[in-house]
Amino acid sequence: MPYRADVADCVFCQIAAGQLPAHVVLADDLVVAFLDARPLFKGHVLVITREHYPTLADLPAELTGPLFSQVRRVSAALPAALGGQGTFVALNNVVSQSVPHLHVHVVPRTRGDGLRGFFWPRQKYASEAEAASYARRIAAALSAPAGTPPAR
Repeated sequence: MPYRADVADCVFCQIAAGQLPAHVVLADDLVVAFLDARPLFKGHVLVITREHYPTLADLPAELTGPLFSQVRRVSAALPAALGGQGTFVALNNVVSQSVPHLHVHVVPRTRGDGLRGFFWPRQKYASEAEAASYARRIAAALSAPAGTPPAR
């Protein structure tokens, strides 16, 4: 099914429509999940709605469960895919929302990783190939049956 960008100048709408490249780890009719270009930690995923909703308050109530069902899947897959201990899930509404399109951050975590409070140092992938490798591992974990050990 071809998708179109709901809001022409919205970067996330363009990613959802396939008009801008991204390292996509999950996509269905409601959401697209892809690596954050400025990750807190490598493997940091953004889960966005395909349709343009600026904030959580703008999201129709009937889509809240389906959106967070996919956020839950990504949160469960990251430790398996990346060998982490858990995840941090966050959502900004207007303040600190760098792209005005609803998106949920799912960040892989390990004890002692240095993330404290709201000081979020950003990292970079060494290359597009490294980012693609992270995306492949996460996508594989998302498509594997529950309880399957991650491929290394």
